[in-house]
Amino acid sequence: MTSGSLGLRSGSYGSLQQQFQNSLFSIQTTPSPPPVPAARKTTKMFKEKEKLFHWICKFAPRKKVGMLLLCVVSALVFMWVLYVGKGEDGVGIQGIGFNNSSDFNFPGSPPTNVDQDISVQFNATVINKDENITSQPPSPPVYFTGYSLPPGNPCESFTLPPPPADKKRTGPRPCPVCYLPVEEAISLMPNASSFSPVLKSLTYIHEENSTRSEFGGSEFGGYPSLKQRSDSYDIRESMNVHCGFVRGRKPGRQTGFDIDDSDLLDMEQCQGVVVASAIFGAYDLIQQPRNISETAKRNVCFFMFVDEVTEEFLRNSSGLDSGKMLGLWRIVVVHNLPYTDPRRNGKVPKLLLHRLFPNARYSLWIDGKLELVVDPYQILERFLWRKNASFAISRHYKRFDTFVEAEANKAAGKYDNASIDFQVEFYKSEGLTPYSSAKLPITSDVPEGCVIIREHIPISNLFTCLWFNEVDRFTSRDQISYSIVRDKVMSKTNWTINMFLDCERRNFVIQGYHRDVLEHWAPPPPPGGVAVIHPPPPFVETLNKTSHQMSVETNVSTPTKKTPPKRGKDRKSGPRRHRKVAAGSKDII
Repeated sequence: MTSGSLGLRSGSYGSLQQQFQNSLFSIQTTPSPPPVPAARKTTKMFKEKEKLFHWICKFAPRKKVGMLLLCVVSALVFMWVLYVGKGEDGVGIQGIGFNNSSDFNFPGSPPTNVDQDISVQFNATVINKDENITSQPPSPPVYFTGYSLPPGNPCESFTLPPPPADKKRTGPRPCPVCYLPVEEAISLMPNASSFSPVLKSLTYIHEENSTRSEFGGSEFGGYPSLKQRSDSYDIRESMNVHCGFVRGRKPGRQTGFDIDDSDLLDMEQCQGVVVASAIFGAYDLIQQPRNISETAKRNVCFFMFVDEVTEEFLRNSSGLDSGKMLGLWRIVVVHNLPYTDPRRNGKVPKLLLHRLFPNARYSLWIDGKLELVVDPYQILERFLWRKNASFAISRHYKRFDTFVEAEANKAAGKYDNASIDFQVEFYKSEGLTPYSSAKLPITSDVPEGCVIIREHIPISNLFTCLWFNEVDRFTSRDQISYSIVRDKVMSKTNWTINMFLDCERRNFVIQGYHRDVLEHWAPPPPPGGVAVIHPPPPFVETLNKTSHQMSVETNVSTPTKKTPPKRGKDRKSGPRRHRKVAAGSKDII
């Protein structure tokens, strides 16, 4: 009898078949062993198995071994089904045949590379899944697209009332503004950033050794050529432009306008809303914000930039200590100022807050002479989020034309007249025209730049960079350079600016006076006291119309009236007679 007559399948290593053939061959060629020992051995093995079976049955009811075995078998079957199911999903595992071997490898067979093959196939499966995931088109980014107030909200149908009929007061004045309650304004804060048209990535030029240009510039802002200036207005998806701080490793560190590392760390940790201001040359007195909610006090960053001269004045007059806090303001001392003109130094934090606070989402800039009297969240909701805007600034209360503004600056001696004329003529050569109704819906070419409300997105950051470059290249009067930068950016994109009324700006900030003016009106502040001098408090009118408790707040600052001196003794009130003045007389009323 041969092994072929057994009809056994051949395997890769022939483990069972080869052993069986060897046993048959040994039976045919060698004499059979004595039958008694074989029978004894078989009987002994059977008795041992029977003894083990009786032992299991004996303890199964007590130890519940049977239930444990059933659970183990069930778990193995479940894992087997899952394993086979994965193979049938078409992810690369087709069965359990390994290396063209028989269906199962019996004990005693040579070791195989099963684990290695499974690992390779499984890894390939994971990679294929990842490739399928990455090959799918990414989901489009989510942007903030604005919102509408619910029906019945008083702010939805709010209109400005006519100005009061006061012929004696013809100057600028505040007007009512409809704010939402602080809690509701905070709840409407966008979770996503606004869309930045065209521009997606903005980086800044770094130059350790810049070459002086014959056409303006500075060591702090660099000396961009006219070609570089022209290229910076060609809005593209990715741009690299001058934006101050051209030297040093990071803004505020060996760049000019240097800031201590501890202050820089605090500025980097500001990740939400920042309210910023600056006083250089002790030009103004610090005004403390009022009507600020507890949420804003905890979450909004209030930073005041001062130079060393102002720091010394604050320590002598208002008790500034080593804690660097003065009321709500976190005082940041700036060293190595880039300009000799304090007003030009003030343009650095005013226009480049996105570089000083790289992680902030929104910023509110107010000049040092202003007092904030409305919560920052309410201001952001009213002028940015509700309007779906990323940049808001108030228009000038009186002037709308850049050329008229330039002449007013010359008449007031705000800057060298020849420099103003050169700047205006250069803008005329680039196509700047006087303001007219043809520019609508643009309502003005002249801003009141003491307040800037903005979101830090690439397009708004580019706008303030280019605006700063004009201030650095030409005069420091940013009202003159505003319209040319805005028009050039808007000609390449559909980006717009919310220019709100000046009377609305005067609703949430109260304009004070510079320190040199105040010192002529009042005695110097006592040592150790906080000097806060401002006009009389505003009149606040609140209208509650719905269950939502929407508020219409009107902050009206009352101007200080000048009392004419009395002549001689006490004069009785009565009609005043105006005496005639002869021609050539020096006594002219």
